[in-house]
Amino acid sequence: MSFDMSEMDYAVTEETLQNNSFPTDAFAMLQRIRRLGKMCDVTLKVDDTQYSAHRIVLAASIPYFNSMFTSDMVEAHKNEILIQGIEEHALEALINYAYTGSITVDSRTVQSIMVGANFLQLDVVKDFCCDFLKKQLHPNNCLGIRQFGEMLMCMPLVEKANSYLHQHFVEVSKSEEFLLHTKESVINILSRNELHVKSEEQVFYAAAAWVKHDFENRSSFMQDLLQQVRLPLLRPEFLSDVVQTDQAVKCCLKCRDLVDKAKDYHLIPDRRSEFPPNIVRPRYCSEILDMIFAVGGLTSAGEALNTVEKYTPIVGRWELVASMRTCRSRVGVAVLAGQLYAVGGYDGTNRLNTVEIYLPDTDEWCDIKPMQEKRSALGCVAHDDQLFVCGGYDGIASLSSCEVYRPHTQAWDKVANMNKSRSAAAVAVFESSVYVLGGHDGLSIFNSIEFYDQKQDKWCLSVPMLSKRCRHGVASLQGRMFVFGGYDGQKFLNSVEVFDRVTNQWCFLAPMSLRRSRVGVAVSGGKIYALGGYDGCSNLNSVEMYDPETNSWKQSDRMWAHDGGVGVGAVPFSG
Repeated sequence: MSFDMSEMDYAVTEETLQNNSFPTDAFAMLQRIRRLGKMCDVTLKVDDTQYSAHRIVLAASIPYFNSMFTSDMVEAHKNEILIQGIEEHALEALINYAYTGSITVDSRTVQSIMVGANFLQLDVVKDFCCDFLKKQLHPNNCLGIRQFGEMLMCMPLVEKANSYLHQHFVEVSKSEEFLLHTKESVINILSRNELHVKSEEQVFYAAAAWVKHDFENRSSFMQDLLQQVRLPLLRPEFLSDVVQTDQAVKCCLKCRDLVDKAKDYHLIPDRRSEFPPNIVRPRYCSEILDMIFAVGGLTSAGEALNTVEKYTPIVGRWELVASMRTCRSRVGVAVLAGQLYAVGGYDGTNRLNTVEIYLPDTDEWCDIKPMQEKRSALGCVAHDDQLFVCGGYDGIASLSSCEVYRPHTQAWDKVANMNKSRSAAAVAVFESSVYVLGGHDGLSIFNSIEFYDQKQDKWCLSVPMLSKRCRHGVASLQGRMFVFGGYDGQKFLNSVEVFDRVTNQWCFLAPMSLRRSRVGVAVSGGKIYALGGYDGCSNLNSVEMYDPETNSWKQSDRMWAHDGGVGVGAVPFSG
């Protein structure tokens, strides 16, 4: 029976059925047919194991077989094809993937399946295995995974393994993989600028451990390894007591020469410019991004704040965290062992000696033992597992006194007074010493600098800045000390200067876009952030980011809970 609809006036004249489950259902049926051994027209053979399949399915799903079956290759007409270079279980899993679009990997199978996917040009599966391996990186396997990635020319995996190696070098250097690596590979690793180390001593210990692991066969390589260690950055006592007494070094005349030359770096500062820049610049792992915390400060009405916000550079966003227990302006802030310390300050009525610490993992503040003296506008920095507090203002006068907090004893101890009373000075760790820069004594603003000699418990003068500054910021990065903004007694500053340990001189750099007194400074990912401050007219919530590689500034994300001067600390990002 038929009927004519051509003369009718229909609102809908055409419709299309789209069965979204059709491909899935069809391939599922093909898989069932294959398992029954029906209609299969090709057999893939690995060693003594055979797998039957359909050419059309393999050609549609796997690029390698598409090229084979749609060309004039000899295998295009064979019923049995020998597959080499792929393990049995991996080939079976990849054939199943051709029919189902699904594959499962684990720590036991991922390598063989990734090798098979690479051979069969299954990039989707290869990338899936790559992503799985990235999540398995560990100090005990990252070198092996990197080598595996190089073998398969999987650069995303190599780059991720290298990044992990840089960030976890100390742990990796203690692994069996590292100790079993070739001389060429170890030299390559030790030469890298991106290694994350607290000091160059850790690089020397890694080199010495590798040699000691097979001393008889490796001791002659010590010279090559020692050339990758930035010996001038080692403390003189470490050079004498550790490096010079190492058995492999003692047996090598050229090694001893390298140590003697490194000693000259400390004994004859005038010759420092003769050393190649690459061996006198501290290593810096720019892949480690710290979270930047803005702590306390003042409201636009001049009232002290207890507000705290953090900025995560990888996300590019500010967010509030738990507030301090006490309102604090002109507060000292430092980071020690992953914990943020807020020290002293001014609550709007009194100068404070109280101290609280922030625990990022639990988002809470807790009080610790107070300082011996009340201080606002103080300098605060962490060094050598201790917290140093320098100068400040006690409500009556600027201070020259300094205190040190040692977490393991939970006690504050006095150390030698600075040569000058300094309030609103900047404090940093540079060349393994605590440096105090500029500031004022209530009458004069300084460009002078002094550093603390911990062994002799005394303060020594260093090369003065080019400008007088108080309420400025400071940061040390890769063997240089940077100073930002401040106030010189007549004008608010946007100027920036840097001290280079090699030339032993200060020079000006590109200025900030705004004048910033009471500026907060933090380092994250190889960049330096200048936060907030006061430009002579207004409190600022803007943030600028400085790139030392290009000597240039660009705007970063504004703080949204703070205006003006804040205490600043950078806490390592824990994921």
